[in-house]
Amino acid sequence: MLEGYKILTVTHRDIHVKEISNYVLQVTDFEAGSKKLEALKESFGIDEIMYVATCNRVMYFFYTEKELDKNFSFRFFQQVNPNLTANDLFLLPKKIKYFTGKKALNHLNEVAASVDSLVVGEREILRQLRESYETSRVAGLTGDKIRLAMQSAVAGAKKVYGETRIGEKPVSIVSLAIKEMMRMNLPEDARILMVGAGQTNRLVSNFLIKYQFRDVAVYNRSLNNAVQLARTMSGRADTLKNLPNHKGGFDCLIVCTGSTEAVVNAELYGQLLDGETDKKIVVDLSIPYNVDKDVFEKYDAHHIEIEGLRAVAKENLSFRKKEVTIAKKMLVENLNDFQILFQERKLALAMRHVPAEIKAIKAHAMNTVFRKKMDTLDEESRAIVEEMLAYMEKRCISIPMQAAKEAFS
Repeated sequence: MLEGYKILTVTHRDIHVKEISNYVLQVTDFEAGSKKLEALKESFGIDEIMYVATCNRVMYFFYTEKELDKNFSFRFFQQVNPNLTANDLFLLPKKIKYFTGKKALNHLNEVAASVDSLVVGEREILRQLRESYETSRVAGLTGDKIRLAMQSAVAGAKKVYGETRIGEKPVSIVSLAIKEMMRMNLPEDARILMVGAGQTNRLVSNFLIKYQFRDVAVYNRSLNNAVQLARTMSGRADTLKNLPNHKGGFDCLIVCTGSTEAVVNAELYGQLLDGETDKKIVVDLSIPYNVDKDVFEKYDAHHIEIEGLRAVAKENLSFRKKEVTIAKKMLVENLNDFQILFQERKLALAMRHVPAEIKAIKAHAMNTVFRKKMDTLDEESRAIVEEMLAYMEKRCISIPMQAAKEAFS
């Protein structure tokens, strides 16, 4: 029954994201991970298991009709990570969530639809869930139960994304910055000058690739990181110390480094202009700011900065959260539909032998029990008997199937 579905999860809601790594599989590759999950299945009598790990959650979704004792969570995570300290285990009840039955399925649905996400409405979690399921399926760790649950969760998430406004209005700083930048109608051959090659600018690069910008120069303290980032965009790379030697001007300057001081001041900005006088776009995604305020006192530029973007992000997130109530109602309906689907599937599996058994009974009756009498019939009479038996066979198969479905509906 549905009570067989269970979830053990650790998320950003209950612990600092840095601690989440304590609860992921302590392995280095796919094969080792599959063996670890297989060992967990065997140790705890689990029929099917699916493992999900992201930057802000780890989730073990599994199915077993076996009763699990109150110490199950402790023993489970001790096997996941033998290096957990006594204090870690003592605090475990405060750090993990354990769901069973409908609550487990509802949690899966809310995760898939990003209702439970760190950033409400971001679809990335659905992609991660699907990839995690596929990985577990290929490893032979899942079966019919988790397959059905995942199909339902994906369908529910798609409905939420398609019929609510939960994914509208960007809430990530990078996506908002790019949206503002694109309002300036930059052409695909615009000259993009990027300073910094850290995580934020790597996210920026995804958008530059999406919008097919093809003239990008990356400057960074580490040349290797600059080269790696520039290569993804077929761009050029150099070290930060060579930034003053940049030639050819720019149309858009994107800056984000780990520096605690301004990297671009008015003097350097003037050098980067290389004699050009038209209004440029300056995107500063650093905290503290990496573009000195004297730049904007001396030069006219479209300034896109992080504090202004944060205000918009907060407003947009508030808008998305209003859609959560609508989304949750849709997910309740989805769960109700799943219960019917689950019962029908269970019925189909339980009765899958019925057609074969009825066929066998018919064959036994004709070829053994009533064989002598059948042999005395003429061709026309035999055909009538066989036709009657075929009709009865179909009815004997369909009637119990229909009756059982009606009993569960």
